Amino acid sequence: MEDARGKGKTKCAPSAAAVARSTMLLLAVVVFVVWLVIWAVFPTRTYSSTWAPKLAALTGFGKQGMRMMLFVSPVLFVYVVACVYLHLHKDSDHDTESRTRGALGTRMAAWRRPVLVRGPLGIVTRVELAFLLVLLALLVWFYTAYVTAEFAKIRIKLPGEKLWQAQLEKAARRLGTAGSLCVALLLVPVARGSSLLPLVGLTSEASVKYHVWLGHLAMVIFTAHGLCYISFWASTDQIDEMLKWARTRMSNVAGELTLLCGLAMWATALPRVRRRMFELFFYAHHLYVLFVLFCALHVGVTAFCFVLPGVFVFAVDRCLRFLQSRARVRLVSARLLQSQAVELNFAKSPCLRYSPTSTLFVNVPSVSRLQWHPFTVTSSSSLQPDTLSVVVTSRGAWTRKLYEAVSSLPPSGGHLSVSVEGPYSAAAASTRFLGYDSLVMVSGGSGITPFISVIRELGYLRGAAETVPAPRLLLVCVFKTSAELDMLDLLVPVSGGLPAISGLDLRIEAFVTREGEPSAGDRARKQPGREVWFKPWPSDVPVALVLGSSGWLWLGAVVSSSFAVFLVLVAALQRFYIYPVDGDTNHVYPWAARTMLNLLFLGVSVAGVTGAAFLWNKQGSAADEDMKVKSSDGTTPGMSPVALLHWAGGVDREMESLPAAQPLVQATNVHFGHRPDLKRMFLGIDGENVGVMASGPQGMLEDVATICSSGPASNLHFQSISFTW
Repeated sequence: MEDARGKGKTKCAPSAAAVARSTMLLLAVVVFVVWLVIWAVFPTRTYSSTWAPKLAALTGFGKQGMRMMLFVSPVLFVYVVACVYLHLHKDSDHDTESRTRGALGTRMAAWRRPVLVRGPLGIVTRVELAFLLVLLALLVWFYTAYVTAEFAKIRIKLPGEKLWQAQLEKAARRLGTAGSLCVALLLVPVARGSSLLPLVGLTSEASVKYHVWLGHLAMVIFTAHGLCYISFWASTDQIDEMLKWARTRMSNVAGELTLLCGLAMWATALPRVRRRMFELFFYAHHLYVLFVLFCALHVGVTAFCFVLPGVFVFAVDRCLRFLQSRARVRLVSARLLQSQAVELNFAKSPCLRYSPTSTLFVNVPSVSRLQWHPFTVTSSSSLQPDTLSVVVTSRGAWTRKLYEAVSSLPPSGGHLSVSVEGPYSAAAASTRFLGYDSLVMVSGGSGITPFISVIRELGYLRGAAETVPAPRLLLVCVFKTSAELDMLDLLVPVSGGLPAISGLDLRIEAFVTREGEPSAGDRARKQPGREVWFKPWPSDVPVALVLGSSGWLWLGAVVSSSFAVFLVLVAALQRFYIYPVDGDTNHVYPWAARTMLNLLFLGVSVAGVTGAAFLWNKQGSAADEDMKVKSSDGTTPGMSPVALLHWAGGVDREMESLPAAQPLVQATNVHFGHRPDLKRMFLGIDGENVGVMASGPQGMLEDVATICSSGPASNLHFQSISFTW
């Protein structure tokens, strides 16, 4: 047993489920390391002289079958193991998990501390820097070993060709091979529903950083690859090679189109362009479809096996997202705030469980049919089993149009068509928060929204089980104007929940930086936000799990089954269609046709298996669950006592009408005209294990990370939540 802060604990025997999870996690790590070792050995003579002949004979399908086994199967195996791990993990005991994660967090604290803060890479922890250095070392080794082997057996093929020109051609070719390692991992971080992200504790928005790093590396290498080939062709009077599409070998035109698509995505993704012209970036990034297509046509099916794992994982995820987004979800109500923010409350299936700080992607066809925007979920699936909430602040054209559309509806009724994708979250985020002695949450403006879900979830866990140790909470929120203080109203959900929140050891320090303290008249004139209730349509459905309550198991089954179908189709193509043609010495099967057939089989296998699994679960959910949404009749959402304390006249009357709110009101302080002294506040917090979460502008995140990485702050464990990608 242990006390409220995790002291004086005795060792408990791990459960069978915990042992199974640990075994699967170890197995996944071992297979992934083996996959990296295969990449490291691939350019050596050991592979080409010893491994390759034996493996080609073992598979029976030549180089393509061999590379499927070495480069594709290990990644998909890890993916399926991760699905089973997460399925078992979701039912784990919160108290045991919090103790385990707390102990592990203490040992791993040094690795999670920021080591680089203000630089081109953003905020980088030691474990992230180690990952980047390992990747760079692997790339350098891979390329160096390949070039060394190629130079040792180089031969002059063209009349008048010089040695340096032959070396340039070999160096250019192997740059393309090295770039395939980056592309092999490029799409994995942006597969939002992937099991690989929560396996390592990543959310969909946090993993975008790794996609950006890999994208920069890939485009630098591929650009050098293209320029080296152009230089080689120009120096050997073969510039016409740029216009050739070979029938039975690499197509130069396809490679050039691949590079052009990549450069367009790369240029529009630069921070200056992306932030000023987000729609250009958004639509240009859909060129990834042509990038993958032309890349496959350029390198052929055998070399395409290098990048197939990431493409396969992303294709399954994209197909599931498409199927989920076709439904129109039931919007129950909206809460309009004076700061031009709106809280959207959706009906959700009770079996849908998600972690705090989860992300939901929202599309409103009446505002824009094509645009999807991510928002942090502010509700708790434990405290609010039937509703899911997000907050949209007016920061751009899309959000302003949405606010206007909702505010124009009458309070008593109306309808707004909405589609969603997600929610996406890391595994067991709530148990990670429970592992801290104290939890400090620093927000800037709308950055408070992730912490609303954290506070609600911890309030529920603290009230549901007295043995669960809840950390001391400090919420430091910085706003530009006093109108934004109504964001604190969102601490209390529409459906209630104040008793659970008021039971927490919570202190709120709110700072208004651009205004002085308002007069009594201004407080009296402050009006609370209003609510809008929506009328249900028969076709509306609650937000639900795309693959049902056993979604992780179904996802593992979908990936393994679709890959098996793909292998069967490719094997049949090879055995009964391509080999008879290639067996004739006068004919060689066209490179492009073979590649297109493989891509067609990939699409058919993924779409067919994923669609069948989706329809099966949809029918089962309709038969087993009551899919009727709640009636819109009910109590009016209540205002937070925080706003009532600082803005309403007659504080005594409000306190009497809300006696449960007194602890929360007394814990709140509002400061006007200055910013918080974060360093003084952080260093004054007691506890060996203090979590610090920051959400807001990049400058604020860097300030918090700088404090947490300093020597005196050895007990502070930093985590950033940012949507500035």
